[in-house]
Amino acid sequence: MTMESVAVRAKTNKAVVYRRWPNKGALVVAALKKYLPRSDPEVPDTGNLRTDILVLLKNVTQPLQIIGAETIHGLMVEVINNERISSIFRKLQSRGTDKITMTLRIILEHAQNRGEVSLKTINPRILSLPMDLIRYEIFIRHEPVSDATLSEIVDDIFLPLISAKR
Repeated sequence: MTMESVAVRAKTNKAVVYRRWPNKGALVVAALKKYLPRSDPEVPDTGNLRTDILVLLKNVTQPLQIIGAETIHGLMVEVINNERISSIFRKLQSRGTDKITMTLRIILEHAQNRGEVSLKTINPRILSLPMDLIRYEIFIRHEPVSDATLSEIVDDIFLPLISAKR
């Protein structure tokens, strides 16, 4: 995909495309925002903490699986070429993660009401851990986030941490 090929397909010229999107990464992100399903996290309430967390994380990672690892890595290169690394991680930390962390907190409140956990003993940093680990898989390991990976994050890391805090 080149900006020139986008311009040809849109029946315009490259300068018009560049006026709207400063680089290929911005163009791809705009297309993804328009055509991917929204990932506003709903609060799962299946009656089981583990299942609720897995449902939430699958809902969050599904659009990433649709995009594909190769596209994500291409976008990373484009973004890294255009911004400082520190600003990239600040943006990643603030975009969407707050909603996901708030949703996870609601899931844990439901679990607390069922007697599965005690929120007062859970450090807020632990709440962000599942998304931090998903970002690690995508941006550092360059791996797709599979169901097996999500199960590892939940079963081997997150649940033992919040259960140990009871």
